[in-house]
Amino acid sequence: MKRIAIQGEVGSFHDITAHHYFPDDQLQIICCPTFEEVFKNMHEDPTVIGIVAIENTIAGSLLHNYALLRDSGFTIVGEHKTHISHCICALPGQKKEELTEVHSHPVALAQCQQYLSKYPNMKMVETEDTAGSAKNIAAKNLMGVAALCHADAARLYGLEVLEDKVEDNPHNFTRFLIVCDSRKADFLRPLNEADKASIVFSLPHEEGSLSQVLSILSFYKINLTKIQSLPIIGREWEYLFYVDVTYDDLIRYRQSIDAITPLTRDLTILGEYTAAKSTVNFQF
Repeated sequence: MKRIAIQGEVGSFHDITAHHYFPDDQLQIICCPTFEEVFKNMHEDPTVIGIVAIENTIAGSLLHNYALLRDSGFTIVGEHKTHISHCICALPGQKKEELTEVHSHPVALAQCQQYLSKYPNMKMVETEDTAGSAKNIAAKNLMGVAALCHADAARLYGLEVLEDKVEDNPHNFTRFLIVCDSRKADFLRPLNEADKASIVFSLPHEEGSLSQVLSILSFYKINLTKIQSLPIIGREWEYLFYVDVTYDDLIRYRQSIDAITPLTRDLTILGEYTAAKSTVNFQF
């Protein structure tokens, strides 16, 4: 049995991702209110695997999670891209026009803004989790209150789906990282099958320092798929660069890392893993 720490409740998109990434395993889901708690559980028990959202095609990057990942010292061993679809749900027997509040994670509320604008009677209330909102409504028997969550989560907690797929943009995907203690990494992913890597480094505040690094990666035919910069606190105008690359030759990739290391500061490989190939909907 694998122990998986997630942010959110059973039925959340982190939970859905865990079950799809490990479809043939028995899972013990450790529900955490925050991402900090996810990493705390992993530090307390090295056997725990974490699943962490890192970017969304609409909302963008979860910047805080980049810092948590780097500071944790854990290793990325995989990724999964999950389609995000929201429904509006409530205790059975109610109509949307009778609802006075809608509860959900702030990102989910933002992703359904156009739909919710059609119902000015519903006040938007931010919570920590989509599925957790549904769970809370069911546990407290809250009449007149709706939740935005996945339709399977609504049914899991006994709520009625009043309307499904209410997100403003159907092309809504979140990329999740699977992370673990570095000593467990080889048991979760064969390194010889890896074709993607995430690295982080800083650069001297000099003209052309970033372009030099990118030119070397290009020379070794390393494909840059993402670059995210974050300011280094306490060091004016200096940044950490979080970079994702894909490659089809492990040796050439390793040579490129050796080549850029002297040009960077504090280069760290956050993980080498297999790039996500597809997204499949999950049913409870």
